[in-house]
Amino acid sequence: MSKPFDYSKWDNIELSDDEDDVHPNIDKESWFRMKHRSRVEREDREEVDKKKITQEMATANLRIREITKILKSLDDDEDSDSDNELEDKDGLEAELKALKKDNKARQDKLDEYEKNKKWNIDNMCHVVEERTIVNPKAGKTEFSDGGYALPSSDDTSVKDKKDKAGKKKSKPAATEVASTTAAAAATAEKPSEKSTDVNANKETKSKPATKPKPAPSSNTSSIPVIPSKPNVGPDRETISMLSYHDFTEKYADLVEEFMAISSLDKSRDFLIQHGTILLQENASNYLLLASLEDEMNGYRDKMRLTARQSQLISNITELAKTMKAHPGNVIIPFFKRMEEKAHFDGFMVGLETFISNLIKRAVVKRKEIDEERAREEGVDLKDIPREERLGPGGLDPMEVFETLPASLQEAFESRNTEQLQKAIMEMDPDEAEMHMKRCVDSGLWNQG
Repeated sequence: MSKPFDYSKWDNIELSDDEDDVHPNIDKESWFRMKHRSRVEREDREEVDKKKITQEMATANLRIREITKILKSLDDDEDSDSDNELEDKDGLEAELKALKKDNKARQDKLDEYEKNKKWNIDNMCHVVEERTIVNPKAGKTEFSDGGYALPSSDDTSVKDKKDKAGKKKSKPAATEVASTTAAAAATAEKPSEKSTDVNANKETKSKPATKPKPAPSSNTSSIPVIPSKPNVGPDRETISMLSYHDFTEKYADLVEEFMAISSLDKSRDFLIQHGTILLQENASNYLLLASLEDEMNGYRDKMRLTARQSQLISNITELAKTMKAHPGNVIIPFFKRMEEKAHFDGFMVGLETFISNLIKRAVVKRKEIDEERAREEGVDLKDIPREERLGPGGLDPMEVFETLPASLQEAFESRNTEQLQKAIMEMDPDEAEMHMKRCVDSGLWNQG
């Protein structure tokens, strides 16, 4: 039977130098320094003593080997009956015995040092092997500057292959969706301002489970004021912005399932399970456009639920942006905060403001689509009943347009923002403000 491991050496573990075992009347810092200095000095003394003993044993062993050799030669000389030198054999044997005895005492002292050794943080462990492993993904993040999750490497690699092969090109709808999200986010964050345009450019009409199609603009629709997002930043984020069509084809069913969840607890669990997909910017765009389309089609209850789910995504990504963390890591903290009445009430106030702005935008957007359809069908706007032409402020866009100065009319007809700004700067400030307010109330201009 093998001998069990001896754990007795761990009986002499010494307390740490900063162990809080000091008397209340003694300064702790001074006590810690004194303990550390005492331990270091004791260990130094022991090391010096062990080094001295080791050297004495080495010298004695050298003498022992020499005496042993001499005694052996004396024995050989006696066997050959030769007349040996004047060597004192008895004296050599006595010296050899004394040297061995002294060495044994020295070894016993070394063993005693080892047996009674005080173990502490400096001598209990030692590094056997040391390696440096470099993470190839160090410095890379899986979330964008806006707080949204970036697509997985599988999705981006598939997209790269499609782009390189030229089989599928990016559609303009993706950039328009990005503009829609930016404007809608600004609308939700500023409830005190007037209703703003969710998208001043041509907008993609979301049709969940179908390919997004850009909706045509009206003759009297707003001049684009939100520029297209430049292609800057990490490649994976750019790919995310340019693959909205691919995203809807692959994940539309998953987003639709999330849209139909009414329970906050189930929404949390669903986000934990599918957060890498639902917390992407494309998913937020999908929810935003779906809620706008539901309102335009008269599905008010469905719109409110979809808008709430959209605001859950927006709030989580905003919190992730503040914490500079992946949005998937703030799902649980966000819903934990939602359990507090103050945070929940604040969320609901923001949701109602978002829904109110969404309803106003749906009215404007529906009118833009009707006007564009009428233009394509060759119907004069004058043939449309006046009550149907009225803008959000109750003014008729045709009447307002006819009362505008010629410079403003040319700017609206050319849809040139710089020309419009130049015309406004040349006008009296009060007059310019009056005309722009009437343009907003009639729907000629959508604030962005």
